[in-house]
Amino acid sequence: MTSHPPPPPRATMREVASAAGVSLKTVSRVVNGEPGVREVVRREVEAVVEELGYRHHRGASDLRRSGQRTRAIGVLVQDIANDYSARLLRSLEDATRERGFVLLAASLDEDAARERQLVTEMIARRVDGLVLMAATDRQDYLAADVRAGLPVVFVDRVPHGLDVDCVTIDNAGGTRAGVEHLLGRGHRRIAFLGDLPAIPTARERLAGWRQALVAAGATPDPALVRDGLRTVDAARDALGDLLRLPDPPTAVFAARNVLTVGCLRAVRWDAPAPAPEVVGFDDVELLDLLEPRTTVVRQDVEAVGRAAADLLERRMAAHGWPARHVVLPTELVVR
Repeated sequence: MTSHPPPPPRATMREVASAAGVSLKTVSRVVNGEPGVREVVRREVEAVVEELGYRHHRGASDLRRSGQRTRAIGVLVQDIANDYSARLLRSLEDATRERGFVLLAASLDEDAARERQLVTEMIARRVDGLVLMAATDRQDYLAADVRAGLPVVFVDRVPHGLDVDCVTIDNAGGTRAGVEHLLGRGHRRIAFLGDLPAIPTARERLAGWRQALVAAGATPDPALVRDGLRTVDAARDALGDLLRLPDPPTAVFAARNVLTVGCLRAVRWDAPAPAPEVVGFDDVELLDLLEPRTTVVRQDVEAVGRAAADLLERRMAAHGWPARHVVLPTELVVR
């Protein structure tokens, strides 16, 4: 194995104090949020903390010996209650437990400020690595931590402003397969229900919908696109609106598991006959038992978790390796 130089050390509290021209005690009060510091001094110390990339570590006095680990990994997903996030967490737990680690997990709820706060909290607790399903547009706020040797693996979304390991799936290709299935069954008016346009995976799946229609000689109709949908009820209402159009869709591609459930509720309770055919991205437990039977684009969430754990272990073992971007395929499950 090729040896690589160790990462540069993190900025210390002493270096922050020296750069800000204050005492160690003052820096300690600022980073711990304690009173007794004039506001102008607090702002100066916080500016130096940001400039040097200093991270305050709780319990650092107990972890001073070189190489000592906490054996904890921070995992930040969008919603632990969501089936995809829950399965990803379980896969990571199984893979990392074999390696002697425990997980500290939290939900981001597509909130950029929440992401940065929780990342700071995880690092303050000396996690040995981070697995992150980012809500921020750019993640270069982590650059100082990565340079200091913190292993970070992104899942589901490619990082921006930071060249680190990531595991994603072929979102556009999976969507193309689902839409091509509907085209093969004779549909041409195929609606698309998607998540927030700011989410990269949502944009990739919308692109796959367009690509499949264009390749088949069908013109993508913007009137059949509903995005920004986050809940089951939002998807149900959106499909209801589409079905009231003068020329309604005969089929719909739901680009997220909760949106698939919303579409099926609309088909069951709201849709006039004949109801539109639904294909969803991501399988949902018990979906194979429901009528109408629903074809889905399945992603191997367990494989995503295992790949992320492997990348973390590789990065912990040796720094300096080029970042790896792993893209996993999807599977069309026809029902």
